[in-house]
Amino acid sequence: MHISVRADYAIRAMLAIAAADPGRVTAAQLAQSEQMSIGSLQTVLLELRRVGLVHSHRGTERGYGLARPAGAITVGEILRAMNGALTTVRGLPTEQATYDGVARGLRRVWLSVDTAVNAIVDQATLADLIAEERTA
Repeated sequence: MHISVRADYAIRAMLAIAAADPGRVTAAQLAQSEQMSIGSLQTVLLELRRVGLVHSHRGTERGYGLARPAGAITVGEILRAMNGALTTVRGLPTEQATYDGVARGLRRVWLSVDTAVNAIVDQATLADLIAEERTA
């Protein structure tokens, strides 16, 4: 599994927004506190807004807020919003991988990896990660 810069930015931004909830966080505040490129971050925030994970506000209370409670947003959902399939084989979603001959058993291995990765990231919510950080 490869975590892209976009996905890393998205998860870190979502965590910072969740930590500020019910308040708002501006893109400039996120970029500074998380040491991210403002241009790349703005692109990520636009995508997060487009898929319905955050909403933006203008005016005196401007900034980004969560579209749903932190306990209802998983790391897996954010990763898929940024990158699509979590695991791939030769650039295709894992479930599309096929083999003939002696390599036929590989499909089962890759599907098991995909299932394990999905289970882990789909159990981890923003609320869980924030709670861990606050108790550490």
